[in-house]
Amino acid sequence: MPTPVTLPIPISQLTESTSIALAQSIQVQDIDTPLQPEPITTAFVHSAGSSQGNPIVLLHGFDSSVFEFRRLLPQLADQHNTWAIDLLGFGFTDRPVELPFSPTAIKTHLYYTWKTLIGEPMVLVGASMGGAAAIDFALTYPEAVSHLVLIDSAGYSAGPPLGKFLIDPLGNWATAFLRSPKVRRDVSLKAYADPNFVSEDALACAALHLEHPQWQRALIAFTRSGGYPSFRKQLSQLQPPTLILWGRNDRILGIKDAPRLQQAIPRSQLIWIDQCGHVPHLEQPNRTAEYILDFLKVEP
Repeated sequence: MPTPVTLPIPISQLTESTSIALAQSIQVQDIDTPLQPEPITTAFVHSAGSSQGNPIVLLHGFDSSVFEFRRLLPQLADQHNTWAIDLLGFGFTDRPVELPFSPTAIKTHLYYTWKTLIGEPMVLVGASMGGAAAIDFALTYPEAVSHLVLIDSAGYSAGPPLGKFLIDPLGNWATAFLRSPKVRRDVSLKAYADPNFVSEDALACAALHLEHPQWQRALIAFTRSGGYPSFRKQLSQLQPPTLILWGRNDRILGIKDAPRLQQAIPRSQLIWIDQCGHVPHLEQPNRTAEYILDFLKVEP
C-alpha cells in the first residue's frame, strides 16, 4: 500500500497553497521491476477525480520532481483520475546505487509503475524532458497510452553530448554548479516569460529533491548515459492522438521544434500559448488544463 513520504526540508518553507497541498499529498510505493531483485520505492501524487475517462499521468522535466505539477494537477483532477510520478533517478523516487539511470531504465520503471498503480490506458503528459520520456514510452508500449500530450517537449532534437565530459572530478563540479541557488534562480528566470513567477516558494519547490542522498550520483549517471536521443525518425510510428502545447516565449528549447513535432507526429495538433515561457503548466496552468481537457474529448 502507498505510504506518505517525509520531505527532506520542513513544509514551513513553502508558502503557496498549491505547493503545500502537493507536499502533503506525496506518497511512495515499492514497485517490482526486472531492473533489480529488490523493489524500487517510487514517489507519486494521486488525486482521485472522476472515474470517467482515461487516467492522466504527468511526467516532469530534467532535474525536477512532481512539484512541477503543483498548479496543473488540481485542475485536471477535477475531471480525471490524475497522477504525477517521479521518474527513476529524479525527484523523490529512490535511486539504488547499482542501477543504470538511462532512458531504457526509466522507461522500464515507468511501465511497471503503470502496471502496479494504474493498469489501464492513460493520457500521458510530458513536459520538457518528460516529453521525451513520454514519446519513448508511447513508442514502446502503445497499448498503455490512449492520448499523448507534449508540453514544450524534448525529443525531436538530440540533447547536447555532455556525458563524456562528466568524469570525476568534473562530474562532481558540474552537479555542484547545478545545485547553486544562483544558478537555479537564473535557470528559473529563463524558464518563465514573467519573472514574477520566480518566487521564493517556486525556488524551494525546485530544490526540494536536491537533498536526496543519491541526487548527485544519479544525475551524473543519467547524463553519462547520453540522455534522450532524437526520436524524429520514429515519430511517425506514434499511434495515440497527440496534443503539442508550446509557450511562444520558450527560451530553454526555443520554438523551432514545435511545428517540427506537429508535422512529424500523425494525428497531432499544435497550440501556441502566448505570453508564456518553457513551463506553461506553471505559468499558465488554467489555459494549459483547459487545452488538455478539451483535447481529451477526442476519441483515441
